[in-house]
Amino acid sequence: MDNNHVYDYDKYIFHIDVNSAFLSWSALKQLREDPDGVDLRTIPSAVGGDVKKRHGIITAKSIPAKKYGIVTGEPVVKALEKCPHLVLVQSDFNTYREYSHAFISILNKYSPLVQQMSIDEAFVDISGLKEIYGYLETPDAPFPICLAQKIKNEIRDTLGFTVNVGISCNKLLAKMASDFTKPDKIHTLFPEEVPDKMWPLPIGDLFGCGRQTANRLQSLGIKTIGDAATSDPEMLISFLGASSGSYIYRSANGFGSADVTDTYEDAKSYSNETTLKNDLTADGYDKDIVPVLKYLAGKVSERLKKDKVYGRTITVSVKTGNFKRHSAQLQLESSICDEQRIYKYSKELCDKLLLGDEGLFIKGETVRLVGVGLSKLDDGSYQQMNLFDSNLLSQSDSNNTKATVPDRDKQKKLDAMTEKLQKEFGKNIIKKGHL
Repeated sequence: MDNNHVYDYDKYIFHIDVNSAFLSWSALKQLREDPDGVDLRTIPSAVGGDVKKRHGIITAKSIPAKKYGIVTGEPVVKALEKCPHLVLVQSDFNTYREYSHAFISILNKYSPLVQQMSIDEAFVDISGLKEIYGYLETPDAPFPICLAQKIKNEIRDTLGFTVNVGISCNKLLAKMASDFTKPDKIHTLFPEEVPDKMWPLPIGDLFGCGRQTANRLQSLGIKTIGDAATSDPEMLISFLGASSGSYIYRSANGFGSADVTDTYEDAKSYSNETTLKNDLTADGYDKDIVPVLKYLAGKVSERLKKDKVYGRTITVSVKTGNFKRHSAQLQLESSICDEQRIYKYSKELCDKLLLGDEGLFIKGETVRLVGVGLSKLDDGSYQQMNLFDSNLLSQSDSNNTKATVPDRDKQKKLDAMTEKLQKEFGKNIIKKGHL
């Protein structure tokens, strides 16, 4: 970063990202409980899985653990092979929410426009604030760098963890800048800096360019972000499609949205997944898959009801023994949020994905992880009458459809009452009946 550069833009946006958030927050919790204990951030350590059973995947790692080649998303067993003395801790989302709230509260002190993107990152619009914070300027830290330093240092000194701050005139470049060298750093990435700072990076480092897209672009000889930026946009569109091709070209050239809204972005989907204790095979499928899908359907339904949203696209995903992920989707005529139908449709998808003519079991695969999700969300108003809904028409009174169409308002009230009882007396207070 050239601290002597004087930046002159109408728009200034920070992207502030907590360094190794879950690991850092777990470390702080342990130090709070035992001030003389070891700081997890200073030793090879990681968050993830079942600590006692050494089961699951790595969700966060310390910098010393990174030196052993441990990466986020890999199985705990594999991480322990790389580093047998790796210290594992379990996720603690109550603690994470506590620190996240404190983190966002500090950002809100400095700007009225803070857009929280996830539990550990946010965009902050500081446009027009130079008159307020201009007094912080020094020869080595002109505005807006001086304000980034103040925010970064306050978070570190008062909350005990570090952040990276990316600075630019749009959200894409600010996000890219915050991913440069870590931890506890400030980086700028303004349009004039893109050729030197961003174009030499591998194409897979471009925000929004997934692994498959990166692999496809590399097959064309597009190895770096700069290669994509100087490519023929029509070629990219013809190869990747209108939406993806246009996005890659514009993003590689540094174009992005500058709109920061003071709201937490709504979830685009609700999903839960679980790593199985034993690999699922065709032999035990009928017996073993039912409790897994019911558990996942219940978790997804619980979150949907809590946020009062519904979804129309259901997805089942699995990870096979060779760690490859496969999925199947179903577009529903009517949006849903109830556990029973989420389970029903996810079971149909799972049967097709694993047992169908081209199913994974037919190919000799085993399954180690199962996930269920619901997307294409709405507020519940998109609920058409579906003639194939169970109990829609009574066989004994098929002419009186008004009396036998499920009363969705009654169902909503019943769900609300059930949720209230479960909160007060526990989840086992209500049992499902069977005819």
